Amino acid sequence: MSAGTGGHLAGGIDGPGHLRALTSVVLDTLEAAARARGGPLPAGGPDAVTRRTTALAAPVLPEDGVGGEAALADLVRAVAEGAADPADPACVAHLHCPPLAVAVAAELAGAALNPSMDSWDQAPAAGVIEELTTAALARLVHPDASAPDALITSGGTESNLVALLLAREWAAGGPLRVVTGANVHHSVHRAAWMLGLPAPTVVACSDGRIDPAALDRALTGLAGAPLLVVATAGTTDEGRIDPLPQIARIAGRHGARLHVDAAYGGPLLFSERLAPQLAGLEHAATVTFDLHKLGWQPVAAGALAVADAAMLAPLSLRADYLNADDDTEAGLPDLLGRSIRTTRRPDALKMAVTFRALGRRGLGALVEHCVRTAHEFGRAVDAHPALRRRPGEIGISTVLFRPAVADALSDEAGDAVVAAVRRTLLTEGRAVLGRAVAEDGEGRRRLWLKATLLHPNAATADLLPLLDLVTAAADRAVSEAPASEGTDAPAAERLSP
Repeated sequence: MSAGTGGHLAGGIDGPGHLRALTSVVLDTLEAAARARGGPLPAGGPDAVTRRTTALAAPVLPEDGVGGEAALADLVRAVAEGAADPADPACVAHLHCPPLAVAVAAELAGAALNPSMDSWDQAPAAGVIEELTTAALARLVHPDASAPDALITSGGTESNLVALLLAREWAAGGPLRVVTGANVHHSVHRAAWMLGLPAPTVVACSDGRIDPAALDRALTGLAGAPLLVVATAGTTDEGRIDPLPQIARIAGRHGARLHVDAAYGGPLLFSERLAPQLAGLEHAATVTFDLHKLGWQPVAAGALAVADAAMLAPLSLRADYLNADDDTEAGLPDLLGRSIRTTRRPDALKMAVTFRALGRRGLGALVEHCVRTAHEFGRAVDAHPALRRRPGEIGISTVLFRPAVADALSDEAGDAVVAAVRRTLLTEGRAVLGRAVAEDGEGRRRLWLKATLLHPNAATADLLPLLDLVTAAADRAVSEAPASEGTDAPAAERLSP
């Protein structure tokens, strides 16, 4: 069979015409699949999803092709009907945002043009867009620096890796020692391992934040070594922001470099009202910033901001086919030193389109909506007689809560009920809630359900049905467990987290 519409190109003069027909298939299929799914994710659990997806998608590599329209109709339907859709208000488990339509449209243009951001002759204008975008992000993070800069990355993990790499190259007089809190993202530990650094020194946290006194003691104990302090502005589990002004002062006293992972919290800077929560961020040498979290961009959309562009010198690399000396001297921009990757997508385009479409005030309003909705949702949990919220303030837009009936059981059995509630709602296709282990206000670490609210349009009323879903699932979980005095161990065994 002929390849048909599957063999047409997306670029050039004729490309948009070919895309127009195919994108119509995609859009129609997305709409029909969302209606067929009827909720935030498909019902039935992994086995059912595998069966339905395989029935539509296999064989992926047939001897003869089926043509572009048929392939799109089948596989887009499979993925969309089987999606966990962050545009559904009940999909709140992760830092997984619903992307804005304008950003997705820009992503289509970038994919069609397919610039590779590793040399000017592959990305003439896209390189300029990236330069404008990184300059805007750098100035947002380091408004008072004389020569700030930023790199586009694939996300927080790459940003943290590059930040540790730059700190390692800055260090002199011995191996870099990384000091961070128990609340830090796992990518920091992985980055230290990948870079051959000693395992990070982990200091205690209080209420999910680095304890400044513990940090001071740890840095004192490492005196004489080059030091990097890694703080967090928006922890994954609770949305907590470390006390950045105190941390910056302590790091400065010890001659330590400061990196802040603000992958979650960084977009608070768009809001004049919320930006003060990140006071102290300007003292960081490097800052991780993610826009596929609280920025509504399709994955991937990360950045690493640096206070001084000179910090990026260790990334310089010469490859004659990409950035020959004579080409650079003749005025062709050198893009190779702008990433640890070589081939990479024009991710700055969708960011730039979004920035220009909404402006800082528009983006700030969306961030404020998510934060406000989280506080309203938290108050609704507090008012619900069958639920309990984790004590303390709301962390950015993350709310931790659990069924009150779980507290009547032993710690192990209660946590098992919480885990069972989450899995039940997943299997039934009703809700996508996350999970986090955190203190309960009495010094015990308990399992909580996590709602990470990133939907820029969802109202609190759209989220309230989650509370009744959780309550009903918890009642079922408890009723199905043995109800005698000796039930804790069997219940925990049956409903193990």
